[in-house]
Amino acid sequence: MVEDRFSNKNSASTDESFAQIVYAKVKSNGKTELVPLKLHVDGSWEPLDPAMFAAPATSGGKILLANRYELQRILGQGGFGRTYLTLDRYRFNEPCVVKEFLPQHHGDYEAQKSRELFEREAKILHQIDRAQIPKFFACFEEDEKLFLVQEYIKGQTYSSLLRDRQQQGQTFSESEIIKWLKDLLPVLSYLHDRQIVHRDISLDNIMLQEGTHLPVLIDFGIGRSAIVQGRSQDIHGTPISYPTQQSIVGKVGYAPYEQIWLGQSFPSSDLYSLAVTAVVMLTGIEPQSLTDRSSLKSKWQLHTSVSDGLVKILNRMLQDLPANRYQSAAAVLTDVERLTINPQTQLSQPVATPLPITTLTAVPTSPQLEMPTINNLTPEFIARCEKELINYIGPIGKFLVKTTLTKHPNLSSADFITLLAQHIPQPVQANEFRNSFR
Repeated sequence: MVEDRFSNKNSASTDESFAQIVYAKVKSNGKTELVPLKLHVDGSWEPLDPAMFAAPATSGGKILLANRYELQRILGQGGFGRTYLTLDRYRFNEPCVVKEFLPQHHGDYEAQKSRELFEREAKILHQIDRAQIPKFFACFEEDEKLFLVQEYIKGQTYSSLLRDRQQQGQTFSESEIIKWLKDLLPVLSYLHDRQIVHRDISLDNIMLQEGTHLPVLIDFGIGRSAIVQGRSQDIHGTPISYPTQQSIVGKVGYAPYEQIWLGQSFPSSDLYSLAVTAVVMLTGIEPQSLTDRSSLKSKWQLHTSVSDGLVKILNRMLQDLPANRYQSAAAVLTDVERLTINPQTQLSQPVATPLPITTLTAVPTSPQLEMPTINNLTPEFIARCEKELINYIGPIGKFLVKTTLTKHPNLSSADFITLLAQHIPQPVQANEFRNSFR
């Protein structure tokens, strides 16, 4: 098991690839010792004192987990833990991936809930048996830390593949994206039919597997921590509970608003992230650079040339409100299979140059121009609510106004303002927001 212990930087190696010193528990001759290692930025490590590892492998001088999985290198590290490439000594040194889960909260209640969530998610992963998803082998606990063991997928992530294309001045073509969607949508349909949402789809979490040449979904967003419930009242005085603390799963820009802001995810949330990933593959531009700051709308069409049919499909998948998106992967697949490929779109596209964000202006869409009056909530009143709420909590305010309208279409203006004010965390500012409409 590897435990971080940061050392004095002045005593570190001058090697530019050196990252930090870690301590590894090494079993040798029946004894367990803490051995200092140099951890490099590429995930490899080496002993500070080579003599300490001079013994042959048969002496036990290897870093083992569960006395079985021999660590080779770090594959990745994130907010919820580390991922290691290991060799399974019980399976003829077959490569496999071991994921170390590191809960972000250390209180007894949070730790227990995190453990329960981890075990529940491990059981879910154990039930998955489908190509293009790494097989789940085992889970175990060591030194009060939790680990998952999964199949090792040999290949490249699509973030790596895209970088290779960009170095040649190209991105992915429309025909490649259509085939990619056709390959992945059945996988998502399989998961969603079993009430499983991936929650972390991005270029980094999809790999092109060697040999099969099929995309593989990796790194499910399983690392959610416990949610602490608070108490409050709604506009009618009825007691309600609300989440006051939660970990966010998903990458900003790739995950939809309901997932990042509210901690909720649905099958359509995965479809949103899949569409963002497709757009990045088409344009070679990260989602934050494709979004207009005033309207919060993606202007990705300005940076690529694809058919109207694919534009329509991706834009529906990218709708802000979950109810306005496709509700199933099967429905998306049906529309994708109807697309006719233009021979010109089969060629890789040149890399797009991001436009300066200041040149992208908000373009009103037809639903905004034709917004009906709901009770006394006129389009002008709703636009004012958006503007005022954005002043207090930022651009997410526009999304929350739309969400509140969808959930509560028959509210009076006073009740509507009261609901919106609940999204402002500071009581003084929430009161100022309410008073501005009196």
